[in-house]
Amino acid sequence: MDATLDGDVVRLSGPGREQFYDNRGYGRPDDDALDLAPVEAAHLLFRGDIENVDGMDFRSFLATTDCTLDFLVYKDLRDRGFYLSPGRWRDAGDGVDFVVYPRGDGPWGDDVEYRMRVVGERERIAATSIDETLAVVDEESEITYLGVDTPDISGTSDTDLPSDVYGALLADRVVLWDPPTDLYRQAFYGRPLDGREVDGPIQCSLLEAAYLAERDVVRVDAEHAGIVERGREVEGDRFDRRLAVYRTLRERDVVPKTGFKFGSDFRTYADVESADDLGHSEHLVRVVAAGHEFAPRDLALDVRLAHGVRKTMVFALVDGSEVEWLSLSRLTP
Repeated sequence: MDATLDGDVVRLSGPGREQFYDNRGYGRPDDDALDLAPVEAAHLLFRGDIENVDGMDFRSFLATTDCTLDFLVYKDLRDRGFYLSPGRWRDAGDGVDFVVYPRGDGPWGDDVEYRMRVVGERERIAATSIDETLAVVDEESEITYLGVDTPDISGTSDTDLPSDVYGALLADRVVLWDPPTDLYRQAFYGRPLDGREVDGPIQCSLLEAAYLAERDVVRVDAEHAGIVERGREVEGDRFDRRLAVYRTLRERDVVPKTGFKFGSDFRTYADVESADDLGHSEHLVRVVAAGHEFAPRDLALDVRLAHGVRKTMVFALVDGSEVEWLSLSRLTP
């Protein structure tokens, strides 16, 4: 059968449909003929299932169409036993390079296992554009798959709060000299000044203190704005973004604590009954502006670290006071 390149479509004459679509899930049927995306034609050339496209062998065709990254992912998924279609054949929308079907299924059915986007390790990815599985191809052509989800961030860590607790604004924290015991024990705010004595003074981060001051729980010598202004002095705009996320987490009955030792902004506890009997934190949260662009290397690093400490990596995308949640995890198709 003849294979010709027409713009960005390779056309196979009959019986292309029967041989490659009906039996093996390639392309988009056109009566007995078949339209192939360049990546599908490259795979058939690589396998030797078609001899050439307009006289071009695999090497020439790949150089002409420049679909190398897509080819590497397409071949890897085919080798893993999946049928998949270029997003264009399924009207999958911008950003979706492949629609991957469950094993044993193909383009003849309606079930979809993954909607996949292919990126190189040096590309930048807009945070608000990540809503499908990522296939990241590194410089040595190894592929890392990252699953994307919208997590349910909620908990049961609600506690009645006191009022009018005096605190001192010292450097980049607030010390509560005579706090109610439950503020730390039950609500898990701050940390004992003496790490072993939980009934004495506690030190709160500026985020904790600012949140408590908003609710008239804590007062300091300066006006309430003094805590926020101190936060902006030490962190700039990042403080406001982190405060928006901290506030949202507490309002959802989730306890956020610093995630510094994990390289993130927060670690979170969904169900705190007592600071004396904590379980493992569930999420690591990194706070970014909604307009942020990720480097795939940073995503891979965060996801790998979270997995290594048995947590889920969550990104909080902040636009003013609005927060959107995005979680990523390592995926093995």
